[in-house]
Amino acid sequence: MGRKQRIDQFFKVIFTVISTFSVLALLAIILFVFIQGAIPFFTATAEAVHVIPFGISSFTLDGDAYTYSSLPRDAKYVELGESPGFHTLGFQHQDQEVSILLDVDLERPLPAHRVNVVAAAPGVVKYTEEYVYEVTYPGKIAGQIRGFYLAIPQQPTGFFSQFLLDTEWRPTYNKRYGIFTMVVATLFSTFGAILVGVPLALLTAVFLSEFLPPKVGGFVRGAVDLLAGIPSVVYGFFGLMVVVPLIKKLSGAASGNGLLAAMFILALMMLPTVISLAETSMRAVPQMYREGSLALGASKMQTAWRIVVPAAKSGIFAGAILGTSRAVGETMAVIMVAGNSPQIPRVFTDGIRTLTATIALEMGYAQGRHNRILFSVGIVLFLIILVLNGIVLALKSRMMEDA
Repeated sequence: MGRKQRIDQFFKVIFTVISTFSVLALLAIILFVFIQGAIPFFTATAEAVHVIPFGISSFTLDGDAYTYSSLPRDAKYVELGESPGFHTLGFQHQDQEVSILLDVDLERPLPAHRVNVVAAAPGVVKYTEEYVYEVTYPGKIAGQIRGFYLAIPQQPTGFFSQFLLDTEWRPTYNKRYGIFTMVVATLFSTFGAILVGVPLALLTAVFLSEFLPPKVGGFVRGAVDLLAGIPSVVYGFFGLMVVVPLIKKLSGAASGNGLLAAMFILALMMLPTVISLAETSMRAVPQMYREGSLALGASKMQTAWRIVVPAAKSGIFAGAILGTSRAVGETMAVIMVAGNSPQIPRVFTDGIRTLTATIALEMGYAQGRHNRILFSVGIVLFLIILVLNGIVLALKSRMMEDA
C-alpha cells in the first residue's frame, strides 16, 4: 500500500469514528429526553407513602416505636405502605404527647388527602411541592423546628386526559400539567409567522435575485446575512421596546404583549433564513431559462414568477422548513413579548405562553414530576416540528409532481 493510500485509509477511519460517535451521541440525547419525558405517564412519584422525621429523635407509627438513629442511613424514612386507611404518628413535644392522624387513600385525588393534627401543642400543616405535607412544631430552642414530612405518591399522569388535552397548567398547586393552551399558542404563533414571514421573504428574494443590480444586491445580501446572526434576545428587546408599545397604542389594549407581538417577532426572525436560501436557489437557476423566457416575449416579472420561482422550489421549501423550525423553537424573544399567560387567545392582543417559553421559565426550579413533565413538553415540541416539516415536504412533493 502506497503512502497516499495509507493517508486516505487513516482519514477514512477518523471520519468513520467521528461520524459514528456523532450519530450515537445524538441518539443518546434523543433517547434520554424520551425516557425522562415518558416516566410521568407510566410511574408514580414514589412506591409508597413515606414518613420522614426531622428534628425528632423518636416517634411511634401505628404503635411501633422508631428512633431517628435506627432508620436506614441512606434514606431516613419509614414507609406506611400502599394500604389505605388511618395511620397514627406520635412523639413527645415540650413534655406533651403529640398525635397526628393520617387519612391516606391513594385512589382519591390528592387534594382529598387529609392530615389531621390532634395534639395539645399547636402544629402547622401546609401543602408543599411534590405532594408532600409538612407538619411542623416549634422546638424548645428559639428557631428550632421539629416535625415530619409526609410524602404521598402521585399516580401516573394520563397522557391525553391530564396532559395533552387538559387546559389547566398549575405545576406547583394542585399538580395540574395540562399543556393544551400552550400547544394552541405555539401553533397560532407559528402559523401566523409563516403567513406573514414566508411571503415577505419570497418577495424579497425575488427582488434581490432578479431586479437589483449586482453590486447593490451583494450589499443587501450581506445585510440579510447579518440579520441572521443577531441573537434572539436582541429581537426580543426590539419587540419589547418598539413592537409591544406600538400594538398597545394602535389596538387600545391594556397590554401590547400577546399573540400579535409574538407573530410579528417570529416572522421577523424567519426572514433572514428564508430569504437567504430562496435567493441562493434562484441565483442557481440557469441563465438560459431567463433568456429563453424573455426571447418568447415574457416580461422580466413574468419570467421571475413563472420560470425562476418554480425552478427554485426546492430551495424555497428548504428555507420555509428551516424558518418554520426556528419559529417553533424560538424561546427568548417570545418570552419577552408574548405575555406568558397559559390561555387560549381569543383576540390577537391576548397574552400567550408557548411550549418553549414554559420549558425556559420553569426548568430552573422544577423538581420531581414537574421536571420530567418539562421533558414531556419537549417531546411534544419535537413532534410538532416533525409534523410541520412533514406537511411542508408533502406540499413540496405535490407541487413537484404537478410541475
